[in-house]
Amino acid sequence: MFLCRDHELHLLERHYHKESTECIVIYGRRRVGKTALINEFIKDKKVIFFPALKANAADNLEALSKSITQYLHPEAASSPVYRSFDDAFSAITSIVKTDRVIFVMDEFPYLCDADKSIPSRLQHLLDHDWKDSGLFLILCGSSMSFMEKEVLSEESPLFGRRTAQLKLEPLSFSDAARFHPDLSPEDNALIYGITSGIPHYINKLQVRDSVRDALLENFFDRSAYLFEEPDNLLRQELREPAVYNSIITAIADGASRPSDIASKVQLDTASCAKYLKVLCELGILQKVEPVIDRSKKKIIYRITDQFFRFWYRFVPGNMMAITSGRMEYLYSSVVESFLHDYMGQTFEYMCRSWLIDHMDTLPFMISDIGEWWGSHPILKKEAQLDIVAVSPKSHQSDPGRQYLIGSCKYRNEKIGIDELNLIREYASAFTSANDQCFYYIFSKGGFTEGLQEASRKGYVTLISLDDMYRC
Repeated sequence: MFLCRDHELHLLERHYHKESTECIVIYGRRRVGKTALINEFIKDKKVIFFPALKANAADNLEALSKSITQYLHPEAASSPVYRSFDDAFSAITSIVKTDRVIFVMDEFPYLCDADKSIPSRLQHLLDHDWKDSGLFLILCGSSMSFMEKEVLSEESPLFGRRTAQLKLEPLSFSDAARFHPDLSPEDNALIYGITSGIPHYINKLQVRDSVRDALLENFFDRSAYLFEEPDNLLRQELREPAVYNSIITAIADGASRPSDIASKVQLDTASCAKYLKVLCELGILQKVEPVIDRSKKKIIYRITDQFFRFWYRFVPGNMMAITSGRMEYLYSSVVESFLHDYMGQTFEYMCRSWLIDHMDTLPFMISDIGEWWGSHPILKKEAQLDIVAVSPKSHQSDPGRQYLIGSCKYRNEKIGIDELNLIREYASAFTSANDQCFYYIFSKGGFTEGLQEASRKGYVTLISLDDMYRC
């Protein structure tokens, strides 16, 4: 069953019906649904689908030859191998003289690793033989750094040849809920916090009635696909998986500043920074700094991929119970009792995403959104705000700015007026009398009558978890 990605499908269809030569670049992290999107798009069209191999040039040429033969002679039991990539591409040139054909080169970085000349060859073809052919070329890749640097950047031979590009992101929390429309907002939020909105993981988790049962069967079992997934991904993507595993473990255990992470994994800061950059490029980590008063000294790193964060939070410490098959008996005490605490960071991300998606309903247009932490000059203590969004800078003659200050509470209890007073107090660390502040509080457990009365008077906007899934 194919769900979501309506915008991406519409874009592909729109370009397809132009009937001109197209070069579409589709990229994104592994498991995000690139191939599923392409398969949905091509299912009723003429296509040559070539999945590149993590192998040498000869093996890839053989695979490409087979893909072309399957298009030309679907019933053929065997396929001849073209003498060169040029010959194979010439065969495609002949095909598109009479047919509107989609030519998919999946895992394009693998092919380029096998033959460095491929981008230059495609450039020449797009500029000459394929220019007015009506070919619909799709270049797809999971290596985001490669696709951005070697395909999309100005240094690439292919620069300027693409007619569209799609960077496929994980699904939003509201789109991810379309997989389980009958489950409660709390269950859907938890599924999002486990899968990070990756369709492949949502399907593999196989939640039917109970998230607990799905986790025990498809996650906390050493034979389960999701149990093995982080290790498999690191081994597929990286040359030193053990080092990267240690870095992710250090961050999961509480280290966040670059120097603390480097110390914990026994690397010098410069070397550690290179590993951190790679993990950020893979979308596993995120470099975070406060929205107000950005500074290198305040940079921290977080596990932004919720699937990795969930795995590293609950698997390593319970490995003995998992391998011995005892997680069913311990689940309540070692997982379930910590889920609200775990979901706090996920909920903050969901709330910021909700604000971005509903920007047309906000009191001003947001130019930047994130979180803030720092020393409060009046209170003389460290303060932290879950959400700080700011308006664009106005004319110099206008000294004030607009701020949206938010709090996110993933708790069962109702949130009261004290929370509004607290975020007002913390916001005074960087706002002045010339600024205009709007306060938002998000809560899983609801709000007290006192806070609802403040909302009715216009002092604060209240958003429940149910509201987030309803809109």
